[in-house]
Amino acid sequence: MTTLGTIGIASSTIAFNPDVPAAVAAAAELEDLGYSTLWLPGGQGNNVRLVEQVVRGTGSLLVANGILSVDQVPAAEVAATYAALAADHPGRYLAGLGGAHGAGPLATLGAYLDELDAAQPAVPAAGRILAALGPAMLRLARDRAAGAYPFLVTPQYVTDARAVLGPDRTLAVLVTVVPDRDPAAARGTAREAIRFLTTVPGYANNLVRMGFTADDVADLSDRLIDQVTVWGDVETIGKRVAEYLSAGADQVVLQVNDATGGEPESTWWRRLADVLLP
Repeated sequence: MTTLGTIGIASSTIAFNPDVPAAVAAAAELEDLGYSTLWLPGGQGNNVRLVEQVVRGTGSLLVANGILSVDQVPAAEVAATYAALAADHPGRYLAGLGGAHGAGPLATLGAYLDELDAAQPAVPAAGRILAALGPAMLRLARDRAAGAYPFLVTPQYVTDARAVLGPDRTLAVLVTVVPDRDPAAARGTAREAIRFLTTVPGYANNLVRMGFTADDVADLSDRLIDQVTVWGDVETIGKRVAEYLSAGADQVVLQVNDATGGEPESTWWRRLADVLLP
């Protein structure tokens, strides 16, 4: 099992900042606050180079792609980055992989993992984690990676996923966090943050598997929003995060969305650290 710490941060602000020194400085601030893992969203892009710069610009922070699309980023590039960082900063890069689209996504991802196995040196299973939702992908994450990195899931899903993965695999759960006590405003922000993903078949199908109706998914009902996102004041957020950890998550990864624009992302990192980090 890869040791990530109980709380991680996923930051698009860092991942897509064209000012690389500023992005590295923000990552260092996260590290100073006590967070142990930074996840860099990849979308359809390639942030492997940024991962390397953040690792080299910080002292102990573990940096993970969250997630690299295997349809977009060559396995050879991931392997080369992993080898370079393993030589100088062992244990500080976790290759998060997913985004296999089209026919046969399991076969596509499996073939990519074969390339990582065959690289010289290889990227070991412990050095990679998969964006997994359904049972088949969870089994692949169990058998060929450190574990799974699901998104838009409930605590009950975490319990069920843990049963598939077993006790010795890492389960890091990404959650959308809206630090707003107003129910209507918070739910509205959460809806806009996840709306585009609920049209993606993999996410939509998993929401139905978790017991939501087609109408829940189409309308992004309050019931759905309240179960797969986290909103409220920092104390309420802390309690909801604890539910995921109690259900079997090794780490809860916070993706903070403040639609008001009243506070910079780093302010919320600090406030959440006061509640969530020892």
